[in-house]
Parts: sequence; structure tokens; C-alpha cells
Amino acid sequence: MSLRRLPNLLTSALFVLLLAAPLCAQSGVRPRPTPKPDEDEEAESVYTEEVRIPVFAFDEKGNFDAALSSDDVLVVEDDVPQQVKSVRRTPASVVLLLGTDWDLDPIVRANTTRDVALSVIRNLREGDSLAVVQYNGKVDTLQGWTGDKLEAVRAVRTKLASGEGSNMSRGIRRAVEMLSERPVGNRHLVIITDGIDTANSRDYDDATRRLVASQTTLHVISYNEVAREAMKQPWWKTPPEKPGAAQTAADQATVGIDPTRPPGMRGPGINPHDVNSGVTFDPALRRRRKEAEHEMERGQARLKTLTEETGGRLRQPDSEEGMSVEAAAAAREIDSQYVITYSPKRPLRRAAPTEFRRIHVGARRQGLTLRARTGYVVGTMRQPEGKK
Repeated sequence: MSLRRLPNLLTSALFVLLLAAPLCAQSGVRPRPTPKPDEDEEAESVYTEEVRIPVFAFDEKGNFDAALSSDDVLVVEDDVPQQVKSVRRTPASVVLLLGTDWDLDPIVRANTTRDVALSVIRNLREGDSLAVVQYNGKVDTLQGWTGDKLEAVRAVRTKLASGEGSNMSRGIRRAVEMLSERPVGNRHLVIITDGIDTANSRDYDDATRRLVASQTTLHVISYNEVAREAMKQPWWKTPPEKPGAAQTAADQATVGIDPTRPPGMRGPGINPHDVNSGVTFDPALRRRRKEAEHEMERGQARLKTLTEETGGRLRQPDSEEGMSVEAAAAAREIDSQYVITYSPKRPLRRAAPTEFRRIHVGARRQGLTLRARTGYVVGTMRQPEGKK
């Protein structure tokens, strides 16, 4: 072939390709788009289908059962038996909520509350996470989340202080907000309180609803019995004043005038009980403390119901020393908890996030006792993949 004809051949080939392109377009031949995954299938894969329930396990002597297995546990959800997948122990996330309302209840002392809180901290396992919140009329975070127990101890020792008022509901809400940052399954709230809550019923109902929905186990170490013992003392009703404080000017005027009469005797007969007695009878104070007694009783009844619903326990020792002992026991119980898991037979993705499902956790082994919460909120269990 002549070299002169080569450029002509290349030009002809290019011309043929240009003619072929419109013909391909007219024939309807186009590149196929990349198929998109079905939207329903994508939505179904967003959340894990696993329910995690904290369970306390005890042997026939009431001690922690260290040999719990999935075959030992019966779970019934809304009257339907479930298949337990696993039984495991995981680090706990614990918020200490400390009430310091000294003005409403003189038994609540910062030093006592501090000692009880330190007893909880010292008896938790290494690896647990802690946060500390104080409440009175306001709420203060003394320590954010930390795995360092010494850091939490320093915060309690240096930052805890008495205050006025007792808005426990606001404190619970703050604790729930903090616990929502932690994995579901082993969340705990420990409240050291006398049960008094100055919030209105609407705020209390909102706080407790949030607490139940957060899958948090509530433990309460109560001043109630300590206060009950103190109420038997005279100073609870009529606190003594400084000597001579009740002596009036008239009493002082009689001194030295009539040596046959002691100070305070202004005339014949016996002086009234409020003259030079050393005790002031303050009706407003008595009324206020009577109201405090009533609020303590009301608060303890509500907290007892709430601890039972969340699988925790209300502890009411009758001495300040007993409160520290019970605090240590509560910490050991927190670290004796298992987390059981199962895939619900009714899928979570098909339920409303606010749906509450009742559960019953029972023991299949003789001598074994299990304690757990009474249900869960669906939305709490909907955890994104990889964030269990």
C-alpha cells in the first residue's frame, strides 16, 4: 500500500464512526444506570434487632450468681416467650445524684452525703464510668463522665455543698441526659436523697417517664429512716436557743428588786411556759417541718415504685453509718449485673418508637433468683449498626 493513501484511509474510518454514533442513539441503546437498593430494605438495615435487658442474679443464699447462662433465663415479652441469645457482663455507666437540701430537712448534711457518695465510688469496679450531679434548688454537674475513680472522689470532696430547695425532678432529667450518651444495657442512677421534691407533679412525671424510657436502673439510698429517728428528738420540733435568749426586758427589770423572786417572776403565780424557758415555740417552723415530713413520706413511696419498675432497689438504713454500708452494697450490686440479649419476635422496626413492651424475666434453674425491669421503650433499643 502506498504511503500516500494512508491519510485517506484514516479519514474514511473516522467518518464511518461519526455516522454510527447517531444510529446507536436512535436505536435506544443506552448505558444502564446503576441499580439503587430498595428503600425498604435499606430502612430495615439501619437499626439492630436486639433487646438488651439488665438482670440481677442471686443464688439460694442471696449472693451473686457467677454462673448464669442463657439456658437459665426465661424471657416473656407481651406474653410471648423469647429466645435468649446471650448473657454477658459489661462495664457499668453510673450517675451519682446527690441531694443537699439542708434548709428543708436538717438531717440532710453535706458531710454525710459526701461520705455515702464516696462509699459508692470506692466500691465500683475498675472499668466502670462515673458522673456526679448535685441538686438542691438548682442542678450542678460536679463531674462529667470519667473512668478515673480518683477524679470522681476529688470532685465530691471539693465541690459538694449544701443549698436551698430540692428540685429532684430537674436532677433526674440532667442524669438521664448524661446517661443517654452511654451504651444501653448497663446504665445506673444512684440517688442519695430524703425523697423531698419541690417540683410540680407535671415535672416529676416527665422526669420519671424519661428515666424509664432510658433503660436506666434506679438505686436509692434514703435518709428517710434516719430522719424518722431524728424526729423523735425534741429539737426536731422545738430547737433550743442560746441560754437566756428568751429572757425579756421585764424579766431583767425584776432582777435585784425583789430578791425573794427569781428572774422572770413578775407577779404572783407561776410564770407562763414561754418566759425564760430557753426554748422558742415557732409555729411557722413547726408547720414547715410537718410539711417536710409529709413530703418525705410521699417521696419515698414514689421512689419505691420507680425502683421496682426499673429493676433497682430502695435502701432505707436507720443510721448515717448504715447509709455508707448500703452505698457499698449498692455499688457491688451494680457490678453484679448481667445484660441479657434477645431478638424480639415482633420486629422493632415495625413499632412506634414510643411503644412500651412489658417483659417478665424468670429463672429456669432451681435456687436461682432473677430481678429485672418490667419493660422497655422500643425507641431506646433502636441503636444504629455498629453502636451497640
